[in-house]
Amino acid sequence: MHDRRDLRGWWDGAPPPPWPERRGLAVSVVVNVEEGAEFSIADGDAENERMPEANQRLAALPDPCMESQFAYGARAGFRRVLDALAAHGVPATFSTCGRAAERTPWLIRAAAAAGHEISCHGWRWESHAGMAEADERAAIARTHAAILAAAGEAPVGWHTRSASSLNTRRLLAEHGGFLYDSDAYDDDLPYVVEAAGRPHVVLPYAFDTNDMRFEPGGGFVLARDFAQACLAALERLRAEAARGEARMLSIGLHPRLIGRPARIGGLEEVLAAIARLAEAGEVWPARRRDIAHRWRAAAGLSPWSPQPEAAP
Repeated sequence: MHDRRDLRGWWDGAPPPPWPERRGLAVSVVVNVEEGAEFSIADGDAENERMPEANQRLAALPDPCMESQFAYGARAGFRRVLDALAAHGVPATFSTCGRAAERTPWLIRAAAAAGHEISCHGWRWESHAGMAEADERAAIARTHAAILAAAGEAPVGWHTRSASSLNTRRLLAEHGGFLYDSDAYDDDLPYVVEAAGRPHVVLPYAFDTNDMRFEPGGGFVLARDFAQACLAALERLRAEAARGEARMLSIGLHPRLIGRPARIGGLEEVLAAIARLAEAGEVWPARRRDIAHRWRAAAGLSPWSPQPEAAP
């Protein structure tokens, strides 16, 4: 029986680390930039965003409370996150919605100027499940163009909010400008798949080592909750990598969440630990694009470069 899902993964043994200096663990910090791309009736959308910090949601009226929660990320939280990354010398990938990039280009320019990767997080902060293929193709192209305009460099990575469609990965490959996507949650390692007849790198993401758990019911309350979860994952994967198999850890951030004064200390604690282990030669803090290039090379594939978009 042929199963469309790969449930075996690296069961027979993961490859040795392809990271620089044979470091066993790659650490990917991802900053999700969604401010201004959330659903808002005041912006003409059919509904308001469904993911509040406060357990209240207006279903049919403009919601200034929700909008101001997202605005906090742009106005205050973003600077704290950027400063924390700089203080510890940790590079990150800023996974950015196209509409957020259009509304806050100064934030994207600041992150790019600091050497961070700017990748695509959809045009809107929305699932692509059920999206018509033509609409999804247009959204991918529009997002890619918006990130290029804001960052001054073409993005090569993609991550859909929650569920992608069954067409997303193929459409990314057909676009020709994407080295990798993060629309998977199934491993602690990258892998290569075929999409539109081309090899395509998948970098799995994670929801446990993620500040989204500060949202109501998520389990994080104090800064140390976030720090302890991330540090526990860091130590476990570091120990597994010491046996000679590659590992990758993704840490997800949102400026409106981790950028709060009572929470930013948790991120600083995690970044300090990553910096110490990097200095000791044990982990490789890296942008996702760099991880994807390394993994592709280790798989014996030719160096990746953008390709012209295929005809629909």
